[in-house]
Amino acid sequence: MSGAAGAEPGADAALARGLLSPRAVRERAHRMLALGVAGELPHFTVDSGRLCRCADYVLDTIRRNYPTFQVPFHARWRHFAAGGFDRWATLDRDTPWPSDAARARAAFDLAIVSVLLDAGAGPDWSYLEAASGERFARSEGLAVASFYMFASGLFSARPGEPLRADASRLAALQVNEVAAGFQIDPRNPMVGLEGRVDLLRRLGRAALGRPAVFARHDEARPGGLFDHLAAQVEGGLLPAEAILAALLGHLGPIWPGRIALGGVDLGDTWRHPSLVTDDATTGLLPFHKLSQWLAYSLIEPLQAAGVGVSGVDALTGLAEYRNGGLFVDAGVLALKDPNEAERPHPADSTLVVEWRALTVALLDDVAGLIRSRLGLTPEQFPLAKALEGGTWAAGRRIAREKRPGGPPPIMVISDGTVF
Repeated sequence: MSGAAGAEPGADAALARGLLSPRAVRERAHRMLALGVAGELPHFTVDSGRLCRCADYVLDTIRRNYPTFQVPFHARWRHFAAGGFDRWATLDRDTPWPSDAARARAAFDLAIVSVLLDAGAGPDWSYLEAASGERFARSEGLAVASFYMFASGLFSARPGEPLRADASRLAALQVNEVAAGFQIDPRNPMVGLEGRVDLLRRLGRAALGRPAVFARHDEARPGGLFDHLAAQVEGGLLPAEAILAALLGHLGPIWPGRIALGGVDLGDTWRHPSLVTDDATTGLLPFHKLSQWLAYSLIEPLQAAGVGVSGVDALTGLAEYRNGGLFVDAGVLALKDPNEAERPHPADSTLVVEWRALTVALLDDVAGLIRSRLGLTPEQFPLAKALEGGTWAAGRRIAREKRPGGPPPIMVISDGTVF
């Protein structure tokens, strides 16, 4: 994408870096919501009058899931406890870590690899846990499967040290190895397997190529990002935005076939003609869904290592199909052409980009309504808790109430790297 006429050299790169922030995600999403409320979007109408009822449904879901309102952050660690058994807590307790930093690197390794494997698996895939005999699907299944791949040493380059994800090993992963870890066969197919494996290979190459970030105190590994972030701590605190900035800045090249501006990879950023600006970023909507999901998921390992994380509410809601499906199923969003719900849509389609942007903005509004009903401040009940308690669970619940098996109201064609 070329810059605006007369732009200074490097101006496009500066504009691009401005899109690599939660502030840009939030600002542009709310601009799209304003267009939707005004009836000026091509695919969706917005019924703001139904938002209060939607917030009440989410609040009821929170009460069901967390009666005492002790809601944890929305993070990958919740899925590692699927079925009521906290697998990471058990592994952590039984491992003689040589230091808090070693433990944090392993937790980072697990979280980063698992989140990057977390894009939608499709409705026909599930994972059978040998230890419990339980079968898990969707996000829980992906989490449990990736946990056992990690614990078995699949991602380690060191015999006898399974609890690590080495960049050299990730860069050499084979599709059949990951397929076996996910128990994929003709009767248990997964959407986007090749895309997931390619993403892990790219992760490995990115970590190998940036030893100053990923190999400060060990061989290059995703978990080396812990040391990079720990070096930025001041007064015992690290801003949540710094976590996301590190992820976007150092892992940007792992995203395949995406938009770049001024030589800067924009990751989970897409085009929509209704978002107009007077510079080279016109039409561009950033979401950074997996990166923000990962940023939320790295907070707890940092805290366990003694690092306080501030400004968590600077991060945004996650533009994915459970949160987005909540607003469609609750009637806040409606397709102008209902027939669009009958066919799947590519992730780069204007319909999906529009849906995702509206979702991010509406999540802010719902979180505000929930806090108002509870008499709590953003510090007491941040968006990360509203998501967990919360909108994601409510999106799954209402989908199951409306459709057998609980598929989302709008189907997205996944390549294994977006949702």
